[in-house]
Amino acid sequence: MTFQRACSLAELTDNAPLRVEVDGLDVAMVRHEDEIFAIEDECSHAAVALSEGDVDDCTIECWMHGSRFDLRTGKPTGPPATAPVPVFPVQVDGDDVLIDIESPLAG
Repeated sequence: MTFQRACSLAELTDNAPLRVEVDGLDVAMVRHEDEIFAIEDECSHAAVALSEGDVDDCTIECWMHGSRFDLRTGKPTGPPATAPVPVFPVQVDGDDVLIDIESPLAG
């Protein structure tokens, strides 16, 4: 696995997605309760930024059409999306949040 710095812990606020770029890939970073998630920042239905949506109950909702995705698996939990969005492994090293975009997690 190749972990790279995505952001600092201080940049993450509960349930407020943060858009970051790692090696040219836009990723939505989300702190939900005591966990940190990294999900590709593009809705599989309409190709818009998920980081502009709302987080609730470990899901992120696309602001445009309301598709919802599980932050743990990337699987859609609400229409109109039917395809999953890649999610990535996360590690915390001190104040740095690291992700591995080369090894998406299987949902």
